[in-house]
Amino acid sequence: MADFSVAAMPAARPQNPNFSSGPCAKRPGFTLDALSGAALGRSHRAKGPKAKLAEVITLSKQILGMPEGWRLGIVPGSDTGAVEMALWSMLGARPVDVLAHESFSEAWATDVVKQLKLADARVIKADYGQLPDVAAIDFSHDVVLAWNGTTSGVRFPNGDFIPDDREGLVIADSTSAAFAMELPWGKLDVVTWSWQKVLGGEGGHGMLALSPRAVERLLTYKPAWPLPKIFRLTSGGKLSEGIFVGETINTPSMLCVEDALDGLRWAQGAGGLPGLIARSEGNLAAIAGWVDGNERVKFLAQRPETRSCTSICLVIAAPWFVKLDAEAQAKAAKAVAALLEKEKVALDAGAYRDAPPGLRIWGGATVETSDIRLLLPWIDYAIDAVSTEF
Repeated sequence: MADFSVAAMPAARPQNPNFSSGPCAKRPGFTLDALSGAALGRSHRAKGPKAKLAEVITLSKQILGMPEGWRLGIVPGSDTGAVEMALWSMLGARPVDVLAHESFSEAWATDVVKQLKLADARVIKADYGQLPDVAAIDFSHDVVLAWNGTTSGVRFPNGDFIPDDREGLVIADSTSAAFAMELPWGKLDVVTWSWQKVLGGEGGHGMLALSPRAVERLLTYKPAWPLPKIFRLTSGGKLSEGIFVGETINTPSMLCVEDALDGLRWAQGAGGLPGLIARSEGNLAAIAGWVDGNERVKFLAQRPETRSCTSICLVIAAPWFVKLDAEAQAKAAKAVAALLEKEKVALDAGAYRDAPPGLRIWGGATVETSDIRLLLPWIDYAIDAVSTEF
């Protein structure tokens, strides 16, 4: 039973209760009318539809401030497809260090060690809430990492640990970082993301950005294993340049393309990258101010400078909760998330299935800070209400 009085049920609810970490909330003011110009029923290879695909690439590069010489393509399979293309196409040329500190970076480690079976691969691990020891990285190796841990709410605060004169490539899964955080392009060689995160697009399409060094690897190295068509970035010893101007490997959804364009145009009107970062950081700041001094919750990220401003992960710290065993904690955390969903104040806000029990609140740029502020007292209420059941 609770050893403190239960907080009163708040009177106000968020305007938009969508706090899922993917697919994420649509941009403010979105309606289906925004998709009325979609090239439905058309070939994606026709002039008009291909121009829309090319515009997604151009606007993305402009908003992100991608350096000259980088190539950006739309690829199948969301961020997962983009990361897999990079791993299967480029690794094996030299030893590999994989940084694993949450579910998806753990998956990349599994790919490298158990699927590609690279004998000279090292996995540098950290528990949820922490970053791997960057001092242990050998940058004569290729390096694979997740810039922002979507399931842990932990991000790299900067790229200072990556040397400019590195020998290997740095492959950065940036799906919940792109458009919400400054990415140190000069420190990275492959950057991936998907449409359904910070700009609230629809799922299924990934973005693959390659530095000149990454392109050189593709042109000078041939993996020992066969590559399926959907992973091939070269043909006849040359880069498949069409991928980077809108000629996709497989058929994209032109409805999703129109939606991606809508999100990108909204991003321009929201102040471009600085404006998007400010919106995301504002959401983190609102939650941080509430967590400070709150006995019910704390951040999963153990160091403030590593707290994500998009996938904001919280653990329950109420005295009644920490006394429970692991099984009961998992049930209690799910009950808190279920109550928030029942009250229609936060949908899909439970922690990722492999993460410690708690909540995960998406704070990307499409989420209004006013909705974050209205959600927070509901979390207090839900934790207190669930305490009476344990």
